[in-house]
Amino acid sequence: MTNRRTRKAAALNRVAPFLRDESGVMAPHILIFFFLMLLVGGIAVDLMRFENKRVAVQQTMDRATLAAASLENDLQPRQVVESYFATAGVESELDEVVVVQAMNSRTVKAKAKVHSDNYFMSMMNTPFLEADNRSQAEQRVTNVEISLVLDISGSMASNNRINNLKTAASEFIDTVLDQDTENKISISIVPYNGQVNLGPVLFSKFNVTNAHGNVDTREDSYCLDLPTSTYSSTALSRTTPLPQTPFVDSWSSTTQGTSYVAITGPTISGGLYSNMWCQPNEKTYVSVHRNNRTALKSQINNLIAVGATSIDLGLKWGAMLLDPGSRSIVSEMSAAGEVPGYFSTRPAAYGDKETLKVIVLMTDGENFEQERHGDNYRTGISDIWQTGSNGYMSIFHASKVDNKDATTLCNSRPFYVPHLNAWHSRPWNGSTPGSKDCYKPNPSPPYTNVQRLTWQAVWAQARTNWVAWQLYARALGGSSSSSRNAYFDTWVNNFRSYTDTGTMDARLDQVCEAAKAKGVLIYGIAFEAPAGGASAIKGCASSPASTYFFDANGLEIRTAFALIASNLSQLRLTQ
Repeated sequence: MTNRRTRKAAALNRVAPFLRDESGVMAPHILIFFFLMLLVGGIAVDLMRFENKRVAVQQTMDRATLAAASLENDLQPRQVVESYFATAGVESELDEVVVVQAMNSRTVKAKAKVHSDNYFMSMMNTPFLEADNRSQAEQRVTNVEISLVLDISGSMASNNRINNLKTAASEFIDTVLDQDTENKISISIVPYNGQVNLGPVLFSKFNVTNAHGNVDTREDSYCLDLPTSTYSSTALSRTTPLPQTPFVDSWSSTTQGTSYVAITGPTISGGLYSNMWCQPNEKTYVSVHRNNRTALKSQINNLIAVGATSIDLGLKWGAMLLDPGSRSIVSEMSAAGEVPGYFSTRPAAYGDKETLKVIVLMTDGENFEQERHGDNYRTGISDIWQTGSNGYMSIFHASKVDNKDATTLCNSRPFYVPHLNAWHSRPWNGSTPGSKDCYKPNPSPPYTNVQRLTWQAVWAQARTNWVAWQLYARALGGSSSSSRNAYFDTWVNNFRSYTDTGTMDARLDQVCEAAKAKGVLIYGIAFEAPAGGASAIKGCASSPASTYFFDANGLEIRTAFALIASNLSQLRLTQ
């Protein structure tokens, strides 16, 4: 009994230190926490693997639907999507492809079921993760109205600019019309220099005053002088009186001496009146809402570089052709066969959801002060006479009528004959009047072999500088050179005035903002333009400048037009 107790006590003594030893008591807890941490980390790994796969599938699907929706793609849309998935190695994820094809649009919808097997979450009875991915892309050729506002000023003849423009603009026309099988896209071309030559049809749609008619058969000069007030909007009234720009060379100089110089008038070289503000040449006419690429490209390729630069005026006419207020003009032109019948209801209303209005504004320069001919010297009868036998001119000056001789006027010599540097009692008709001939205000019968000219007839033959010097400065200035120069300056300023470039820049800003406020997209191209011109075009373009403004040199203009054409038909994700 004692031995049994002794052995029990000895056993207890041996176990007692172990029971009292607390080392290792946290080990089970640590194991439990370690397992939980491993499981949570594993869940994160599973989720990360799944999300990476889901994003990769989504990106592949977005690219695939965009490519498949392209109207330029001749492959089957479903095959395009499947090819993208196969290349990315996720072909098993593609679940469904739906293609909706219309004459002017293509919509591609794709659905993918992303499946990812779990490494760790399977221990929690979640063997895999799945999600449905969807993507939809659409390309639609909506109604598009485009105004190409192209600089054809004289500087475009330098550095091969005009030829580079022709190539770029022709390629643009091909690109934007290639996918237009439903006559959705119309293009207007507005060539501009110091003026915009509307052409006879468009010109006839406005309330024209001071028309120079068919003087000297120069009837192909169809420009209008727009008042500054018209630049505050994109519209242009058909009832407001608008004066025609005269056929006149008021820029070229003439010999200024004490002797007579034969009439120096408008000079033509290579088919161009280089110093005419309104260039009388059908190659510069405006084209209105067309989509005949042959005709449009022919006009582009026939453009000529001549004249000054009025960017504000070019943009004004380009915007007017997109303004719904000009719809009556387009309708009338359509009825006359000048515009295709399917464009007869254009321009569409602003805000029309099915219509995109676009202006492409291009220049290689900056605004150059714009000339305006004096209103009193545009049309009507002048005081200038011309003999029919040799073309010599003479002019009546009322200040030379001798009022002291009011009874017979025999002492009055009011007609100055510049080629003789003499004052006569009647206009020069080929012979010198006798010393006893009297001035007759209203002779009956009328003078023979001489006619009184209209101002239109004067400008058809003589430069303003020649008229100002030979018929006014030499006549009234006497022997004093300073007096002659003063008369010359006075009459040149009577005949013409200029709009300063600051006003023109402000007008450009006005019409730019008016167009953009109506939802018109304006693309600007500064083609080898000076800093001032580039700044004006950039300020006019829509935002952001990185999308709508191009500063191009040389062949870069082709890239600019190509990018614009691509943007007009760009794809968009709709889901």
